[in-house]
Amino acid sequence: MRPRRRAPEPARPVVQQARINEGIRSQNVRLVDEDGAQIGIKSTKEAMEYAFSKNLDLVEVAAQADPPVARVMDYGKYRYEQEQKAKLARKHQVQINIKEIKLRPKIGIHDYNTKKGHVVRFLNQRAKVKVTIMFRGREQYHPERGRDLLMRLAEDVKEIGQIESPPLQDGRNMVMVLGPTKNAGVAKDDAKAEDTQRSEEAVQDHRDGQDPAAAAPPDYASRPPDQEQPRETEARPAGRAGRT
Repeated sequence: MRPRRRAPEPARPVVQQARINEGIRSQNVRLVDEDGAQIGIKSTKEAMEYAFSKNLDLVEVAAQADPPVARVMDYGKYRYEQEQKAKLARKHQVQINIKEIKLRPKIGIHDYNTKKGHVVRFLNQRAKVKVTIMFRGREQYHPERGRDLLMRLAEDVKEIGQIESPPLQDGRNMVMVLGPTKNAGVAKDDAKAEDTQRSEEAVQDHRDGQDPAAAAPPDYASRPPDQEQPRETEARPAGRAGRT
């Protein structure tokens, strides 16, 4: 029976292996203390004895120097810190995925809708999309048809995609690159709710910015005495005359 192939293990952060203790090949090293103080040029044997006396390791930190620079430190702790730095760098590294969709200038409506669905799916996955129009024969003498098709596609997906590279002629092909917007990968209900919340906040800010004195009712007591204040007329029943 053929042996089963095992799935590859996830790659660990790559950390350059440094020479330590007996692995240092140079006869002399420039010794640095654990506090960073320069001790001077010592033989590798003397430097190791100095490191062992402090229950630490002698680590070669600059092999290209002449003589190499070796530092006294706890190599296990140093190795752990280097792995954590490499892991953090990989975590903040931005991976850009580029998908490609190919179209023909005389594409049918059903095929166009299918291709557009692929573009929408890629953009919602936060990937860039490279849209290529392929010209054949005399089609390359009418590049405006390909440009119109690309702009039509960009208009159809403008809510989740934006043009990062406009349509450019590349031999018999025309290429345009679309990138995801902030709304890409967000549900329509969430985007609508976010827009509603923003509009409500804008209305609230507008109300807060109004002058309270302008919205207050007029103060009749502040009018001059020669101006008579309006009086409320009392409603009387119809057909009833007042007494003299």
